[in-house]
Amino acid sequence: MYGIVNKSIEDLVVTNFGKEKWDIIHKKSGVNIDFFLSNEVYDDDVTYKIATAVGEVMNMTLSEVLIAFGQWWVMKTTKEKYPGLMESGGNNLRDFLVNLPNFHNRVMLIYPKLTPPEFKVSDVTEKSLNLHYYSHREGLQDFVRGILIGLGNVYKTAVVLELIASRNEGSTHEVFKVKW
Repeated sequence: MYGIVNKSIEDLVVTNFGKEKWDIIHKKSGVNIDFFLSNEVYDDDVTYKIATAVGEVMNMTLSEVLIAFGQWWVMKTTKEKYPGLMESGGNNLRDFLVNLPNFHNRVMLIYPKLTPPEFKVSDVTEKSLNLHYYSHREGLQDFVRGILIGLGNVYKTAVVLELIASRNEGSTHEVFKVKW
């Protein structure tokens, strides 16, 4: 993953709990990288070690960490650092989600070495849709859940999520029923 992901986790911890707490988490993670460069590619294992350490130090499940990070990713990292990308997605939650399959194409212009997940939408209505999430990275469905909650916050829209298919249950990908 790009360094911006790891830097964003660090920012989440420092902003909410302080630099001292980050230092404890960083040490516990066993990651021997003093600072993350946003445009540098790091092994996925680095991100997983950091997320696991956040959970252990903060007494949170990995699921809770990933959901919180997904929300932070949308509300702080993406919205503040790349407002043009967010604005290009649409004027409301429904439009943004319908346009989400094209979102990573624009992101890849900024991060050319990105191996992004793939999103597809189906069963689109005025009040819901099914969001299909395909990724070679396993275990990030709660990060996607956090992103969807964060997008609801951005668009001031209450979101109800239901995981209706999962790789954990034999599916080839995750499918979220997103209602608003």
